[in-house]
Amino acid sequence: MRYVIGIDEVGRGSLAGPVAVCSVCIPANLKLKTKNLKLGKLRDSKKLIADRREKWFEYFSANKKVRYAIARVHPRKIEEINVSRAANLAASRAYKQLFARHEIDAEKCAVFLDGGLYLGNKRKSVKEYGAHTVIKGDEKILAITIASIIAKVVRDRWMRKLSKKFPGYGFEIHSGYGTKRHIAAIKKFGPSSAHRLTFLKNIKNK
Repeated sequence: MRYVIGIDEVGRGSLAGPVAVCSVCIPANLKLKTKNLKLGKLRDSKKLIADRREKWFEYFSANKKVRYAIARVHPRKIEEINVSRAANLAASRAYKQLFARHEIDAEKCAVFLDGGLYLGNKRKSVKEYGAHTVIKGDEKILAITIASIIAKVVRDRWMRKLSKKFPGYGFEIHSGYGTKRHIAAIKKFGPSSAHRLTFLKNIKNK
C-alpha cells in the first residue's frame, strides 16, 4: 500500500441542498509542509472556523500530492432513496470520479470512509473495494480529515450560490441546516425547490 483514499460527506442533516461527498487520495507518507502558512492545527471540518477551512482548502487545492473528486446528490433523489443511501451513492460516485480524473492504481491504495459511509452498501464496500468504514475517521485518518474539509468548503460555496437563486432563506449563513432563522424563513415563505420536503414534516412543531 502506497496511497490512502479517504472519503467523507457533508450535508446529511441539512434541510436543504445536496449531500456532498469528497474522495481524496494522498501518499501514505504525506507530510504537510505548513509551518510558515499560519494555517493552525489541522482538524476535521466541524472543528474549524469557516475562514480556516477556506485556507486549508486553498492549500490542498494547490498541493499536487492531494488528488480529490466531489460528488453531490440533490434533494429530489435524497427524498426518493433516503439520505443514507444518497450519501453512499455520492460516495461511490466520488470514488469512481477520483480514478476517472486522476492516474491512480487501485491496487496500491487503502480505502477508508468516515463512519456511516459505504461504497454501495456495507457488504459490497468490503468485498469488492476492500474499503473500511471508520467511526470518527475524520479525527483519525488524514485523508478523511482532508476530505471532510474539501467537502464542507465546496458544499458551503454551492449553498451560497443557491442563496442567490432563493433569497430570504439565509443559505449563505447556515448552509441549509435547521437554525431558528432558517425555520422561521420556511414558515414565512414556504419551502423552495432546494428544500428536502421529507425533512420538513415536523417543522411546524419547532
